[in-house]
Amino acid sequence: MAARPQGMRELKVEDALLYLDQVKAEFGDEPEIYNEFLEIMKSFKSQQIDTPGVIRRVSTLFEGYGKLIYGFNTFLPEGYKIEVPEHLREQLRGQVNAVPRGQQAECPRST
Repeated sequence: MAARPQGMRELKVEDALLYLDQVKAEFGDEPEIYNEFLEIMKSFKSQQIDTPGVIRRVSTLFEGYGKLIYGFNTFLPEGYKIEVPEHLREQLRGQVNAVPRGQQAECPRST
């Protein structure tokens, strides 16, 4: 069994597949974004990029997609959380907050 990065929560395969389906559905007409997300996740799992790095890359890739940004918190180590920018929080209505509190990272803002 492959080692998980330090502090990672145990995830269910179903949760990961559901999230991947959401990403694929959102970017069905832009497969390069879905493929880039898969590459980011491979790099994170193999520890080629650290947690702040994966937060930056995913936040940038999914900029403007509050539900996807929020949902990605499930895959972050305990103590980390991506805060969804205020202007995207409307997208989160009906979402259940299952993310532990702790260290938080802001999504990058467009300049």
